[in-house]
Amino acid sequence: MSDEVNQAATEAAQRVVDEVSSWQYSAEDRVISDELDNGLRQAGVRLDDDERSRVLAEIDGMKDEHSSAPQVRSATPVE
Repeated sequence: MSDEVNQAATEAAQRVVDEVSSWQYSAEDRVISDELDNGLRQAGVRLDDDERSRVLAEIDGMKDEHSSAPQVRSATPVE
C-alpha cells in the first residue's frame, strides 16, 4: 500500500481514538474496547493487535485525568 493510503488510514484511526478517548475514557474496559472496535470498523481501518493493545492501555491510563489521548502510530485500511 502506498504511504498516502496508510497515512489516511492512520488519520482516520486517530479520529476514532480521539472520539473514544473524549467520551469513553472513564467507562469500563469492555465498553472502551467495543467503542474503539466499532469506530474503527465504521472508518474502514484497523490497528494491528499490538497497536490496539497499546492504544487501549493508554486510554485506560487517562482515568487519572492527567494523560492525553494516545497517538496512533500506524493503521491500515480494511481490505
